[in-house]
Amino acid sequence: MLTRHRSPVLGNRTFFERALHDVRTGRFERSLAALTAGGAVVTAAEIFTSHDSASFGNKMMWWPIVIVPTLAPAGIAAVFSRRAAKTVLPVASLVVIANGVQGTYLHWRGIVRKPGGVHNLRYNVEMGPPAFAPALASLVGGMGLLASLLRREEP
Repeated sequence: MLTRHRSPVLGNRTFFERALHDVRTGRFERSLAALTAGGAVVTAAEIFTSHDSASFGNKMMWWPIVIVPTLAPAGIAAVFSRRAAKTVLPVASLVVIANGVQGTYLHWRGIVRKPGGVHNLRYNVEMGPPAFAPALASLVGGMGLLASLLRREEP
């Protein structure tokens, strides 16, 4: 059961009612932009370590190392600037989403090209490139895109 908490501004509301209130009033946009920036840093680090362990065997492995970190300054700028939230953040987010879709295709292509192909799919998914890792980058890009679409809190 959800517990209610007492707040001088929100009164006696559940967590979900408070979250909905934050979205409606624009308070969530800046928080999501900050989470996008943090998520981009963590995701870029994970991508780098994974691709480095594969010795950057394909030159396409460098693309997410260059593209995903662009969300960090875009997200930070969006926290402080409404203009950046509506211009820079959606552009960087869309580029990261596109790169994540491309990466998903390339990872699945790598899985299918392993010995046995689709006939040995279970083993190849476990031993090949991580099938859903590029979707993580797309998810972080989606967070940035959502933040850019949300209403901003009025001062």
